[in-house]
Amino acid sequence: MHRLLLLTGAIALFAAALVSTGAKGQRATLYDDPGETRAALAAALEGRRAAEARSVRLEARAQAAKDAAERAASKAAALAARIQQAEEGIAAARARIAMIDARRTALREELGREQQPVVRLTAALQQFARRPVTLAVLRPGSVKDVVYLRAMLHDTVPEVRGQTRGLRERIARSRQFRAEALAAAQALRNEEATLANRREELAEIETRQRLAARSAGGSASREAERALALAEEARDLDALVGELDRAASLRAQLAALPGPRPRPARPDLAQTGNAAEEAAPEPRRTAAPSPYILPVAGRTVTGFGAPVEAGLSQGLTLAPLAGAQVVAPAAGRVAFAGPYRGYGRIVIIEHAGGWTSLVTGLARSDVAVGETLLGGAPLGVAGPDKPTVTLELRRDGEPVNPLGLLR
Repeated sequence: MHRLLLLTGAIALFAAALVSTGAKGQRATLYDDPGETRAALAAALEGRRAAEARSVRLEARAQAAKDAAERAASKAAALAARIQQAEEGIAAARARIAMIDARRTALREELGREQQPVVRLTAALQQFARRPVTLAVLRPGSVKDVVYLRAMLHDTVPEVRGQTRGLRERIARSRQFRAEALAAAQALRNEEATLANRREELAEIETRQRLAARSAGGSASREAERALALAEEARDLDALVGELDRAASLRAQLAALPGPRPRPARPDLAQTGNAAEEAAPEPRRTAAPSPYILPVAGRTVTGFGAPVEAGLSQGLTLAPLAGAQVVAPAAGRVAFAGPYRGYGRIVIIEHAGGWTSLVTGLARSDVAVGETLLGGAPLGVAGPDKPTVTLELRRDGEPVNPLGLLR
């Protein structure tokens, strides 16, 4: 009897406390749909594995590099991959927390419904338990009532236990959810600490690279000035990319021209061929850059070919974490890096074979015009408040869906 009172009282009080603390500590979830939350978790875990594998490859390349510049570039790209790995870990931890919060919310609603009859039963039993036995003896017939009630309760105890079994199971499950939530919160704090450390390491490497690059100023600074002037003259972003493509094509043709030939010992015996054929540059290759990766980790906001205000989207728009690391989608040469009206800071990368990548929406760019980049090299960071980063891929000026090149 007393055991039953303690059991039902503890259940009611614990359920009430759980509902109260849950209402106070409830956090807003990142996703409204449970399926979307699960998909975000799976994507974050996959992205984390891919970033880790890329960092391992780049670290091995850095160790094998004999040239100091190549070694530094590989280390920076490896650190950028490690940063993206931590960012994906943060996204995964947040998705887990959102899933646990949704389950705890549903469980609180169930407990709120099921605790009401238990509370009423507990109140009646407590009222009966507070009735002194001497008072029952003084009242006629009350002793018989007490004996009858005790006998009835003896038969009711198994029924009460059966009715509260589901409630006890839900309370045990709530304890498990709480433990999972604490573990996910700790994982989130660990990933955030790791991210901060890796950003500091990358900042140190980039600072050393900038100091080393200052001595090489000259032609690179002149090319950067020409690119900025071209950006001011271009009527829109498509025109700017087109002009840069033409400039890249011209550089490729000039590079393909043969150098001066030495004077032959017997000029009268020299064979002359078709001058046009001899001077013709090699045709531009059309092989796509490989490997090709997304420049930032985040969910897709706008897909390739989706309707937008200007017509159809020519690229992918991603929503990353605030201040997320942005990297080069493939190896290439920086044709433009700087602010452009309406697009934040942008970076345009020329790849071999007439391919061009355009990355927009950066809050800060860390590369310079004329710089040669590895695939995955750090480009800059996304904005601080609900940023979006757009990637456009073009082949000889024609938009191409980047998803077709991803591995």
